[in-house]
Amino acid sequence: MPADCILHDGDFLRLKRIDTWEYVERANARGAVIIVAVTDADELLLVEQPRLPMGANVLELPAGLVGDIAGEEDEELAIAAARELEEETGYRAGRLEFLTAGPPSAGLANETISFFRAHDLTRIGAGGGDDSEDIIPHAVPLAGIESWLQQRREEGLLVDPKIFAGLYFLTR
Repeated sequence: MPADCILHDGDFLRLKRIDTWEYVERANARGAVIIVAVTDADELLLVEQPRLPMGANVLELPAGLVGDIAGEEDEELAIAAARELEEETGYRAGRLEFLTAGPPSAGLANETISFFRAHDLTRIGAGGGDDSEDIIPHAVPLAGIESWLQQRREEGLLVDPKIFAGLYFLTR
């Protein structure tokens, strides 16, 4: 495969080219994790946050970067998943199960995301992310998840399709 060249090197992203194909890679992390978590009350944990590129709030599964903390560049995937779940939702997992990994947008980025299922949840805080984030955690009853998501769409929120991948894993 031909060597790639760097077209732009930013603080967090790098724009690269191989032949005529342009793509991005993260300059400050080595991947991402997504967590599928259901409470004892059968509620799926979701997060809502403003996503500047979309110009709207987006509903998502809890997620975050791996190895983006100085001194923790070799962070294990499961450690990152546990950390992000706690930061964003206020829940701690007693156990994390690896589900799958793959590219979220193979034509745009060289990033890989890893899905984890969180088990044995304990509420330890309010969630909401760290000081740089504006996250609203949601615990949505699984029994009405589709209508809840549709109502949020009608209110103008965007719904990340990876939520539906998470729901698929709950039925396996």
